[in-house]
Amino acid sequence: MFKLSKSEIFRGKHDFNAVHSRGRSFANHALVLLVVNDERYNGKVGFAAGKKLGGAVVRNRVKRLMREAYRLNKNSLRRDCAMILVGRKFLVNAKFKDAQKAFLDLCKRAKLLS
Repeated sequence: MFKLSKSEIFRGKHDFNAVHSRGRSFANHALVLLVVNDERYNGKVGFAAGKKLGGAVVRNRVKRLMREAYRLNKNSLRRDCAMILVGRKFLVNAKFKDAQKAFLDLCKRAKLLS
């Protein structure tokens, strides 16, 4: 039900580039959301955190926050599109509540909530 399987997550560079080049972008203080309406991807998601955020430990924590926010809310999202979440500097010191609130805010703006 709330499990996030490996088949739902983008892995390859090719998939990230496809969504990045064709997707629409929505941003707030904590996240950047790239969305492409394409049924081929069937609700896949990718998570990214750049090296400007800090070392590997910091980047992995940011990605964990984004994954958890997505995992808990994925059942209320549309399944006919693919998305990439990119973490911003705010998430380095943020609590989970802040990450989830920022994620839901972007989903409302992108009209992804079903």
